[in-house]
Amino acid sequence: MTGLAIAGWGTALPEQRVTNADLAERFDTTDEWIVARTGIRERRVAGDDESTATLAVAAGAEAIKNAGLTPDDVGLLIVATATPEQPLPPTAAFVQEGIGLRCGGFDLGAACAGFVYGLVAGTAFLSLRCEAVLLVASETLTRIVDPADRSTFVLFGDGAAACVLIPGERGGLLGWDLGCDGSAAGLLSIPAGGSRCPTTVETAAAGEHWLRMDGREVFRRAVRVVVDSAHAALDDAGLTVDDVDVFVPHQANLRIVEAAASRLSISLDRTVVNLDRFGNTSAASIPIACAEGAAAGRIHDGDVVLLSGFGAGMTWGSAVLRWEGRD
Repeated sequence: MTGLAIAGWGTALPEQRVTNADLAERFDTTDEWIVARTGIRERRVAGDDESTATLAVAAGAEAIKNAGLTPDDVGLLIVATATPEQPLPPTAAFVQEGIGLRCGGFDLGAACAGFVYGLVAGTAFLSLRCEAVLLVASETLTRIVDPADRSTFVLFGDGAAACVLIPGERGGLLGWDLGCDGSAAGLLSIPAGGSRCPTTVETAAAGEHWLRMDGREVFRRAVRVVVDSAHAALDDAGLTVDDVDVFVPHQANLRIVEAAASRLSISLDRTVVNLDRFGNTSAASIPIACAEGAAAGRIHDGDVVLLSGFGAGMTWGSAVLRWEGRD
């Protein structure tokens, strides 16, 4: 076990709310249809003056302040995102400058599993004598979904959350499991815009810069991956499902969350769910849920917390924490 405490949380959520009723006016759909298939009732959408970096800066600065630290105290910045500020430089560069950090920083691309990947990486850096790691997950997914595709447009929202990781005495990362199955890369992807298929007039006209998803197959694989990865992380920690106090899954779809919790034999009253208000915010979904859960008193010091995410790649990651917040 690596000693770990979360000294402070911060979130940044756009003020603009888009409800299912708003989407019903745009698509051939209804609030009932969306809720029945996803559990989502509204999502946040970034404004013209907001971006992945601006949301990350706001969340990161709040986390540092709530930790009782200053930017100079942070030894490393990790930014988990699937929607970078721009192709080059890394989003971490904009976040570092925006907060006023004077440390190294890098982007971490593991899609919706990004926060769990970042948590494992950040804990590793703490073991290398880094005194404080700022872990930020920030997404503006509404900028990459096809505005004409009802099947994906209703699912995603924008937002960011951050936490400051410091060495701890009572808490820690008890176990983890990270994975990737590249054979499923085509299930959730943006085909064009990279070195494999550079941007051209033709790719833009063909809509190949929008997110594409095989929803049925993603659903089928996601439930199995969450269950298998959660068990692997618990095995690594030497614990069982009965030891879990709080389950915080990736907020992708309520049916996925309910199916995974059921197969894990974790009751919904032990599961943090907030996707009805935010939709799928990819890497930001788990930390937004954690921040809300901690603020609402649902997560306490000493609790065993299971985090589990899955996303494009197909990536997945689970982590088991002995929760330790700021004294």
